[in-house]
Amino acid sequence: MKKIATFIAFVLFCSIGFAQNGAKIDFKAKNNTIDYGTISKDKDSGIRVFEFTNIGNAPLIIYSVQSTVSCTILSKPSDPIAPNKSGKIEIKYNLAPGPIRKTITVESNAVNYEDGRIPLKIKGEVIDK
Repeated sequence: MKKIATFIAFVLFCSIGFAQNGAKIDFKAKNNTIDYGTISKDKDSGIRVFEFTNIGNAPLIIYSVQSTVSCTILSKPSDPIAPNKSGKIEIKYNLAPGPIRKTITVESNAVNYEDGRIPLKIKGEVIDK
């Protein structure tokens, strides 16, 4: 009986170790959200940057970054991000007056998000003056 319990404990311990391997992405923005706040259309460029770090033990690959209407992806990493290195995704919101509620989807090989898909959000409000 002791041998079986020891074997099960060993298998569980090994499986936990394997589950932790791979690229992991950690965004600097709280809850992966950038809050524009209340901004004026004529005083703001609408450009913001999502900064992140690969906290895993394998290179992080960003396959694609997709956005909804009114938001443009200005830049994303084209090369893999090594472990413990940082990168950024630069976006620009088209400053149409009204509330800002948009989601940007990042597709990657990050093991700490289901299927490597990370939702990034922007929120705020644009006023005319």
